[in-house]
Amino acid sequence: MRENLTRVIEDYLKTIYDLTSGNGRATTNQIAERMGVTPASVTNMIQKLAATNPPLLDYRKHRGVKLTPEGEKVAVEIIRHHRLLEMFLQQTLGYSWDEVHEEADRLEHVISEEMEERIASSLGDPQHDPHGDPIPTRDLQLPESSEVNLGQLRPPQEAHVVRVRDSDPELLRYLSEMGVRPETRLQILDYSPFDNNLRVQVEGESEPVVLGSRVTSQVFVEIIE
Repeated sequence: MRENLTRVIEDYLKTIYDLTSGNGRATTNQIAERMGVTPASVTNMIQKLAATNPPLLDYRKHRGVKLTPEGEKVAVEIIRHHRLLEMFLQQTLGYSWDEVHEEADRLEHVISEEMEERIASSLGDPQHDPHGDPIPTRDLQLPESSEVNLGQLRPPQEAHVVRVRDSDPELLRYLSEMGVRPETRLQILDYSPFDNNLRVQVEGESEPVVLGSRVTSQVFVEIIE
């Protein structure tokens, strides 16, 4: 099916997959904001994708959209390409974790299935990308996760970082300076209800750091019981 789809269509499907994971349906405005396009452009595209044979989207006016099984298959395949490419760029070509996202965005649409397989094999079939996101399996399955947003934690909870959103290179560089990466252990020391700041002790760091909601909303963790 993918051979008949444009890069723009694949980007729409991947964006809608991300927006609807755990949230049911995505609105036109959410998609427009995420993709940096007008709501009118989104409406035109989702009507087009809902009318394909088979349909790639389930679109209900005023109720938003979700992917059909066919649309989800395409989206997860692109996600597999993207995350494998990120690992390849970091592990083989020496890119840093704040550089790989944009490069992978450009390449994910053009690599063949044979190249995907060779990349996966050469890397030893990794399960996660540099930011901690799970890499879909060859049969396009993703593992279930018990992760929560870091901003939900309160003292004296402790957690391991599972993943970090990869779309903002500046955020990734900032987190690197703070020592916050996947698998890092964190302890919540204090919470400020006025501004939602968390004071956090990062494993391996001598001094605690204060992280605001713009940062904690992008970090996902598993709580240590």
